[in-house]
Amino acid sequence: MEPVKLTSSVSELSALDRLFSSAVFQEMAKKGRSSLFSRLICQAGLADLCKKNATVGSAFDSAFARLKATGSRNEYVYRAAITQKILLGKHSLHTASMLNEVRAGECKADLVVLNGTASVYEIKSERDTLARLLNQIANYKRVFATVNVIVGEDHVTNVQRALDREVGILMLSRRYQISTLREAVDAPERTCPTTIFETLRSSEAMAVLRSLGIAPPDVPNTRRHAVLRSLFAELDPIDVHREMVKTLKHSRSLVPLKEFVSRLPVSLKAAALSIPVRRGDHDRVVSAIETPLEMAMKWV
Repeated sequence: MEPVKLTSSVSELSALDRLFSSAVFQEMAKKGRSSLFSRLICQAGLADLCKKNATVGSAFDSAFARLKATGSRNEYVYRAAITQKILLGKHSLHTASMLNEVRAGECKADLVVLNGTASVYEIKSERDTLARLLNQIANYKRVFATVNVIVGEDHVTNVQRALDREVGILMLSRRYQISTLREAVDAPERTCPTTIFETLRSSEAMAVLRSLGIAPPDVPNTRRHAVLRSLFAELDPIDVHREMVKTLKHSRSLVPLKEFVSRLPVSLKAAALSIPVRRGDHDRVVSAIETPLEMAMKWV
């Protein structure tokens, strides 16, 4: 791996961002190669800095090392930290699941980890402002029992002042370590069953009802949403939250991705758990990742 450069130009930083986008990952899944990857490696200034025996995977690791050391880390760097240090570090894919971009009232939650409870993580990177944070937190409290914000060092003071004591605060340090500045309060009683319902797929909502001993309504599809919503409105929030966690851990389990994730470099594990790729395409992605970089630079 190349020595980490601490600064990058705007164009290099943009290329580093795009390397970890769904476009590159899905192109590898479909074709076993990615012409976009080779172009972005050049634009990021990495093509001539990797060793002769470098692979596509080690180039991704070099790009990630550069991205997380720029002083202007993007959302993917934070997602990767949560994936590696919380989901895979404290839990496992057998005991926990992780959801990305989850609807929560008027907002979309960045990351949700399901273990014994539902813990949401709102990312505020160095590139983000805190303008929408209070509204986001208010919406998350209606769906998730545990609400956390993970920030860079520059945001810590303002976040501590703005947020109430129920909200957990985590910091991603310049050394890429997550520290807990304030533990979140687990409070499923404050959640709203109808808002939880709007987060679920229809099949998941019916599974929650069955787990609570309530028969799903036998009504036409055109009426199902309204009837289900009215049923959820009558339920206890603690019960609904508990069964939501159980249902989502089953319906959105990441266990089928365990082998795939284990075959990828650390820098791409978060991508593998958040970017949809068909199981039949996993080998194609791995083959692309293992390709010598010198060969990959000729991808067209």
